[in-house]
Order: sequence, then C-alpha cells, then structure tokens
Amino acid sequence: MKGSETGLLRFMEGRRDRYIIPVYQRRYNWRKEECRQLYQDLQKIVTEKRASHFMGSVVSQVAGDGATVEHQIIDGQQRITTVTLLLLAMANMVKAGKIVSQIGVMLYDQIMETYVIDKFAKKLEDRIKLRLIKSDRDDLTKIVEMDTSDPSSNLTINYNFFCEELLKGSLTVDDMYDALGRLQIISITLERDDNAQLIFESLNSTGLALEEGDKIRNYILMDLTPSEQETYYTEYWEKIEKYTSGKTSRFVRDYISVKTQVTPTISTVYKAFKEYKEKHNILLKELLEDMKKYAAIYSRLISGKSGLKDQELDDCMYRLNRLDVTVTMPFFMEVLCLNQDGGKISTNDVKRIFLITETYLFRRNICDVPTNALNKIFLNLNREILRYDNNTDHYVDKFIYALCSKKESGRFPDDDEFKQALSMKAVYQMRGKYKEYLFERFENYGTRETKDVYTLLDNGTYSIEHIMPQNLSTTWNKALGDNAKEIHDTWLHRLGNLTLTAYNPEMSNKSFAEKRDEEHGYSHSGLRMNQELAKREKWGEKELQERSDAMVNKAANVIWRTPETNFKPKEKEFDSCTLDDENYDLTGRSILKYSYQNAETPVDSWQDMYVHVVKYLHSLDQSVLEELVRQKDENNILKSYFGNTPDHMREPMELDDHIYMERNTNTKMKISALRRLFPMYHLDPMDLAFYLKDEKSTSKKDDQRHDIRMRYWEHALPKLQAAHADSGCFDRVIPHVDRSMNGYFGISGFNIYCIALLSEARVGLYLGKPSKKENKKAFDFVYQHKAEIEEKVGAQLQWNRSDDGKASTVTISLEDVNLENENDWAIIAKFHVEWSRKFMNIIVPLVKQYIQMPHKL
Repeated sequence: MKGSETGLLRFMEGRRDRYIIPVYQRRYNWRKEECRQLYQDLQKIVTEKRASHFMGSVVSQVAGDGATVEHQIIDGQQRITTVTLLLLAMANMVKAGKIVSQIGVMLYDQIMETYVIDKFAKKLEDRIKLRLIKSDRDDLTKIVEMDTSDPSSNLTINYNFFCEELLKGSLTVDDMYDALGRLQIISITLERDDNAQLIFESLNSTGLALEEGDKIRNYILMDLTPSEQETYYTEYWEKIEKYTSGKTSRFVRDYISVKTQVTPTISTVYKAFKEYKEKHNILLKELLEDMKKYAAIYSRLISGKSGLKDQELDDCMYRLNRLDVTVTMPFFMEVLCLNQDGGKISTNDVKRIFLITETYLFRRNICDVPTNALNKIFLNLNREILRYDNNTDHYVDKFIYALCSKKESGRFPDDDEFKQALSMKAVYQMRGKYKEYLFERFENYGTRETKDVYTLLDNGTYSIEHIMPQNLSTTWNKALGDNAKEIHDTWLHRLGNLTLTAYNPEMSNKSFAEKRDEEHGYSHSGLRMNQELAKREKWGEKELQERSDAMVNKAANVIWRTPETNFKPKEKEFDSCTLDDENYDLTGRSILKYSYQNAETPVDSWQDMYVHVVKYLHSLDQSVLEELVRQKDENNILKSYFGNTPDHMREPMELDDHIYMERNTNTKMKISALRRLFPMYHLDPMDLAFYLKDEKSTSKKDDQRHDIRMRYWEHALPKLQAAHADSGCFDRVIPHVDRSMNGYFGISGFNIYCIALLSEARVGLYLGKPSKKENKKAFDFVYQHKAEIEEKVGAQLQWNRSDDGKASTVTISLEDVNLENENDWAIIAKFHVEWSRKFMNIIVPLVKQYIQMPHKL
C-alpha cells in the first residue's frame, strides 16, 4: 500500500486515466445535504483565502491494458462523483451562456477534456473517464451530453443543485474552479498483495453505514478480476437484488437461517454469511447459483405470487404478507423449494401448509399467545418434519402433527381456548392488521364473489361499524332496557356487535331500525356480513349473543378450523424445552442430551450438561468469569456459583487459574445460573435446548398445569379487575392457561403484568416498544427515581435494563408459594393485587410523564 498527498483535480486529470467504480460498490447516494456542505467548504476556501482544504482519502487499485490506466476505486467514489457533477454543472452552464467565465467557453473545453471525457477514445463507452456502476451510468452519460436524465436519481438532483447555486452568483465560476483546485486528498494505491476486502471493511466502519447486503456483495465480488466482477454481478448478484426487491440483507438472513438453522440478527448477517461460506468452503459459483434459486423463491413469497397457478394459494400468501409475518420465511422457502425440486410435495400440499399456518398464527393472536417462540418453531419445522421418518411422504400430515403437538408458548390453540378468547375479545381494539384481516375473512371466506375489503379499508371507503353505537342515545337506552349500561359495557367492542360498512358516518347513533332500513342500511347492503342483520327485528342482548355464537362457531369450525391428522411418529420424540422457557418445570426430570445451535451433545446428568456449557461459554470469552470472580458485590447471585477460591464450595471444579465453579447445586439453580450467564456472553437462551428422558405422565402434567393456571386466573382476575376499576387496565383480558396476565395503561408496547409460576409469583413493568432505544430511554428515566420508588413501595425491586435485549423490565417476586396448592391462591392473588396497584400508582405515572416530555426522542 502506498499513500501520498495530492490535489483531487490532479488525481482526476490525465487523458489515459479511467476511474472505475466496481460493480460491487453501492449506487451513488450523496444527498443535497452533503453537496451543500461541499459547496460551502469551497466558498470558504475563496472567502477566507485558504491555501487548501483536505477532503479525505481515495483508495484505488491500478490496472490497465496498456492503452489506458484504470483506477479501481475502493473508497472515494462519492467524492469523485460529486466533484465531477460540480465540474459538469460549471462547464455546461458556461457553454449554455448562463454563467460567464473570464476565459469564455474555453473553460468548458478545459474542464471536459481534462477531467470528464477523452475525445480520442476509440470506444464510445470509454469516452467518459468516470465509469459508474450500471444503474448510474446512463444518467451520468445524459448529463455529460446535456440531455434529459432521470429527475429522481441522486446524480440529476445534485447536478441541478450545483447549477442552481452557480446561478446565484455568490462566487464566480472562475473562483469556484480555482477553489476546486485546492481540494487535497490522500491517494492510497493498493498493491497486488494487499487485502482489498479488509481495507474496505476498515474504511467503511465509519461514515454512512453500509447495509449488510452491500458488505456481502463486496465480499463476493471484490477479489475477482474486473471482467469476472462484471460477469458474476450481471449473472447472479444483480438478479438476486432484483428478486428480493432491494431487501437483500433480509433475504440473506433467511437464506443463512435455512442453511445453518440459526437466525443471525440483521446487524450480523454479513458476519454469519462470511462464516458460512468459509466454514463450508463452497465454490463461489455454486453458492451464487443456490442463492439465486432461493432468491427467486423469496420473490414469490414477498410478491404473493406463488407461480403455481393456484389463486387460493396466492390469496393466502397475500393475506400473510398483509399480516407482516416474517418469521415463517425460512420455512416457506424450504416448502417451495421441495415443491420446485422434483415435486417432492405437491402444489395442493403447499396450499394446505400455507392455509394451516395462517390458521395457526391467527388463533395464537386471538388467544394472546406470546410470539417469542415462533422464530425457532418455523426455523426448525422442516427439519423436525423430515426427522420423523427421513422422507417427504405425507409431509402435510407430519406438518400438522408437529404444530399441534407444540406446548406452552408454541401451542396451537384448541377450539375451546379459541372460542372463549374470540367471544370475549375486544375485537374493535385489536391491532389494525389482524382486525382488518378478521373482517376480510368473515366477508370473503368461501365465495368467489369477493370484495376488495383490504383496499376499501385502506382508502377509508369501508370502516368497522358498531351496530349498537359507542354512545347510547335515548332511543338505544330504551331499546336495550334496564340493563342498557351493562349490555353496552360488555358487548360494545366484541365481535357480535361489529360489522363492515361504507356508510359509518351516516349510520352513527341511529336506531337499529334506521340502520337496517334506510337507503344505505343493512337491508340494502351488498356485504354478506350484513345480510343476516337485515333479517333482525331488533338489536339487544339476545341478538348480540346469537350473532356472536354464530360467528365464533363459524370461525372455529369453518374459517380457522383445527387441522386433523392420523399421523403418529413411530419413534417417540423426546420431551424438550429451551433455556428461556421459564414455564417448564424440570423438577424430577432427567436429561438425555442438550443441543446448542442445533449441535446435539449426549450427557449423563444435569451436572454433566452444566459443566459442558459453562466450559464452552468460558472458551468464548475468558474475561467474563475473570471479572465476575474479582467482583466484591456479594449481592450478585452468580457469586454463589463462582469464586476465585474453592473455599465454602461443596463440590468445587477449577475452570481456569483462580476460577472455581460450584457443581453441587440442584437443577433449578443450574438453570438459573445459565440464564444469568447467557446475556453476559451476548447469546440467545433459545439456542440452548434440553431433551428429557421419557416420562409417561408428561402430557398429563401439561394438562394439569394448564387447568391449574386457568382456574387460578379465574380466581384472581376478578380481584385484579376490581382493584384496578379506576383505570380498567385488566378489563380487556380473560382467564387463560398462560403464566402471564397483562394489564394495559394506554401506552402501546408498555404494560404491567402479573405472573403465576408453579413455585413463584411476580409483578412487573414491561417496556417493550418496537424501538429498543425508546425502551432504554424510558427505563433510564424511571431508574433515575429508583431510590424514591423503592422507598414508597417498601421493598427492593429487580431492575433489568437488558442492554442486549429489546425490552426492559422492573419486577418484584414472591417465592415459596405453590400454585398447585389452592390454599396458596389467596396469598398469590393478594400479592398480584397489592403490587400491581403499587406499580400502577407509583411507577406508571413516571412512565406517562416520560412519554409526555417533548424532548423524549
């Protein structure tokens, strides 16, 4: 590598020199803001009489065919292209007579022939000295030729900006030309043995960040010869980018997920891709061929066009895209690949898989099943299906069995749970995407005479109408009778009281008879949902219940019916759970093996597993435990597991010099230690799975556990609702089998929650907006009041900022209780009520104060 200081214009001059932007570089992307800054810097050079202005470095590799010298620009294309645009603006404006130079139109010739074109070039494509990537090349050519270029391209926008600034006349064109001559750069020329990729990564670690897809493109193409770069870019990468509609980083993440069974974060896609290629030593052409095949499949998924000539399948794909469900992508890519590669599964099987997945996702949404398990479920689903008997025969039956056998947070809600949740759910207050989806399905399911419900909801033609209005008139109060308020409070937002209409403003608070019989009423509606309403004589509690029952039964038995299969695996599967599954009771269970990132390791005991995993963690980063054992904070729970001496340990094991681990702990303590260790190593606890030895009563225990939780929440929820009657934060929830009951206080993404585990109860504040940054800011604001809060509540709370996770929490726990003992329910419910009130009265106001702060962003 050689570097020297030189003038930028000096670097750009020379008739035989060509400045090539390699195909692996991204498009020209400077905006007006960067151009304005450059223009202001040039003005200061003149007004402040500066001798020079440093503009950064330009890194290039030099090649050539003897006739020309080619500078392959590794770094600096944005600056060179922008200065070229300014030179062109100056030259063209002079030629057009819009601005005047002291040397007249000679300035045009001087600029063009020195920096822009080679008028003696034999080939037309060699005439312009700066050769941009293909997508930018035409616009630059048109600007050079003073022709009309694409007005939306950055090249055109910035060229026009410079023309406008020159017309203002704050500097003469000659002064501007002189100022450009004073721009200085460090010209770095790479030699043959220099690693261009490492240098590129280093240079691009600052400044305008590259997308992960950009880094991968550079990694793939940079070490090839220019002609190979052009070939591979045109044949493969350009098509991959086109197939993925610019979502290349997301596609590669899903592609790597399929290939490795591990999903990288979007910010580590490049690293994961690089590791995958180098670990498997895959030939570049084979890799790109495979990526192109999967990219074509990905295109079918994101476009909602299966290419299988099945409209019902395409409609389902469209609906799933509307729901913005991305965790299914790796699985769907594998399904379509199986169909494409020799028809291992039929088109009808593909359709059934998509439709069943749609039902699975919707039922879970209605039943408020947490979504955190879905990524792993769909990532491993194809492998799980094939593992039953190592073939694709009866694929759909095995798929149904795999989904329906999931437990806890992975479960496929059964009819009873689904019906109860849907009948009591405040549907009108659901998240928009699923609410629109629900009404589209009720209107269009089972008919080919469909209405474009989505578009008409999007553009405001349709809206969701309350049959019994939100504000009761005197007429409505009379029609509903003595229990009008109770009926209204119970039924207002539920499914039985909602329909679609294009005439919501006209209907408003009118009586049911008016809504039914007027010109645009239910009797004259073209919507199927309203045909049954047109037959009703009145609208009251009886009619609400009847319509709700009919719609819920149709939902469960027709639209989103539970799939059935007779398939049973020949070999009994192992019961399993992951490290992050806090619902799973491991008491008395024996471990057979564990799996980390899908690599399985047989073990003899929980202690064996614990030692294996801790040793592995320590091998990743020795500093974590070294720092832990040096800490003097005795309140750190991990200090009871690790120390710098074996003193006070019952069964010490030396991991490293002066690092000892206690092995003699129960299973619960081992799991607790691992849950605390994993975040310290920035690892996902879902990647560690435990496979348990057969226990005949496992299924029975699951059912018993579900029954216990359901009965406990039936006992506790009315108390919670009564205690929070002023805020109504628990009014929208119903008893269920999950461990957590969430209460809402009007801020999307934030809630308080009560948890009922088998041997522990918790109350907490959950800060879980989509923006990690926003969650941390809210947590930090509340944490500033930690001492004041803990003094008011009378206890120390657990403050979990969770820097490596998206959400943050504040919690309090009650231990030494037994959910299976109904005598403890009064104690647990009292804890849930009292502490949820304390959180609501003391912490939530601070959260609301933060949200209302004008400078919070």
